[in-house]
Amino acid sequence: MGHKAKADMRSGKKKNSIKVLLSDPLAKEGMDILKKNGIKVVEAVGLTDNELARKIKGFDGIIIRSGTTVTRKIINASDKLKVIGRAGVGLDNVDVAAASQKGIIVMNAPSGNTVSTAEHAFSLMLALSRNIPQAHASIKSGVWDRKKFMGVELYGKTLGIIGMGRIGSEFSKRALSFGMKVVAFDPFLTAEKAKSLSVEPVSMNELLSAADFITIHTPLTEETRHLIDEKAFKKMKKGVRIINAARGGIIDEKALARYLRNGKVAGAALDVFETPSKPPVDSPVINSERIVATPHLGAATKEAQISVAVDMARAVSDALLGKGYRNAANMPGIESEAMETLRPYINLAERLGSIQGQLIENTIKGITINYIGEVAKGDVSPITRALLKGVFEPTMRGDVNYVNSALIAEERGIKVSEKKTRKITDFANLISVEFVAAGKKRFIMGTLFSNNEPRIIKIDKFYVEAVPDGYMLVVSNDDVPGVVGKIGTILGKHGVNIAEMSFGRDKRTGQAISLLNVDSEIPGQTLKKLSKAGNIKKVKQIFVKP
Repeated sequence: MGHKAKADMRSGKKKNSIKVLLSDPLAKEGMDILKKNGIKVVEAVGLTDNELARKIKGFDGIIIRSGTTVTRKIINASDKLKVIGRAGVGLDNVDVAAASQKGIIVMNAPSGNTVSTAEHAFSLMLALSRNIPQAHASIKSGVWDRKKFMGVELYGKTLGIIGMGRIGSEFSKRALSFGMKVVAFDPFLTAEKAKSLSVEPVSMNELLSAADFITIHTPLTEETRHLIDEKAFKKMKKGVRIINAARGGIIDEKALARYLRNGKVAGAALDVFETPSKPPVDSPVINSERIVATPHLGAATKEAQISVAVDMARAVSDALLGKGYRNAANMPGIESEAMETLRPYINLAERLGSIQGQLIENTIKGITINYIGEVAKGDVSPITRALLKGVFEPTMRGDVNYVNSALIAEERGIKVSEKKTRKITDFANLISVEFVAAGKKRFIMGTLFSNNEPRIIKIDKFYVEAVPDGYMLVVSNDDVPGVVGKIGTILGKHGVNIAEMSFGRDKRTGQAISLLNVDSEIPGQTLKKLSKAGNIKKVKQIFVKP
């Protein structure tokens, strides 16, 4: 947050001069909290994008649910806006980048609807297993046909859970009480955490081939879009049943329709759909008799709506009254004065985490961060949270922020520790990170150059000098002549421009590493050609948010 925004919150202006706009319905309990804090509340539900862009002027905060999309246009039209509050979990309807550029805090309520969503997803599984909606519709129409609606028991069946965050964990508890065997896939779930939840951690392929029921509890990202596609369906056992109460788009509905028709998928229960139409009349699966469908009811309970409304009202009130803030998607909860000092290190740490989070292919079990030099003087917890955010964000996207990243690590059983070393080395400040994954240690070290520019100076055993920014290519190769030329030639032939290059070598083992910054994403075919070039051992493309 900028100095001006923070100063406004702490200034002597009267509480009742603070205004919050509610562009979606909010439970009365949340509205009461805002009013008790002397904040003026204005309701304006159902506005178009243009109408909201005009209406937003003069408001210090806005609270939304899923019905409003806060676009860049709306954000740029605001003149006093300091806080955007999402009474719910997902932030895909907020342009977080635009808000950050304008110094506006974006908050959500990540835990208020956990139980509600888990219960609804479990209800969908029960309805699916016993054909309850279809049987209900049949008997209402005057037909008594017991044989047509023969179901299956949950007891003794194998449940596969994709995503073991808060909701996935709550779902597993309920499934275990029904006597199901639970296997789970989550790239950040450690064996120890899985054991504590009484679930078996497996690979995605193992889950697909073993599960009788599959339930999805992961955010929608570029990595998870069409996660359940044609290839995934082919790996499933005949008669599998699928539940999705997470996000539309994770399942390829065209592929699902085909496998429903041929009977390999016995049924699916969907609370979300790929199509934006409401109702989802364009969905290729909506007319299937094997489908149980609900209109995004995961968080639609009185308790959940009150919980997220109360959580968000308290968070927005505290932020606007200068009492601090929590669950901020784009800012650690620290004072602006300290933030100015820590911001460059937060930026560096997040990039360090992002790089290793994309390079490490096994489940991370432990992370040790060593702060060396001047950076070790003060509170480093905001920097640690930023590093963890970097680790998780390529996979979890909008579901991870500076506030909940440490909680996500704890939920996955990842042990995080901090060390401080005041002794000055060749650099005035260093952040050195050790990752433990699959019994092996991986290292990354970074520092700040002039003008607080972040640099990677070591990856594993290789000393480098790389700019952690944008599209990057990491190449492991033999330390022999001609390798760098091959890389440049292949990239050049495929129209990929190299912006920066850095090299590291280990004379003892004859191994080397090349880090390249490129101007655009490298096509998959180009990466394959690079990986097959002589003396190149491994090629990995990563993206580091600028």
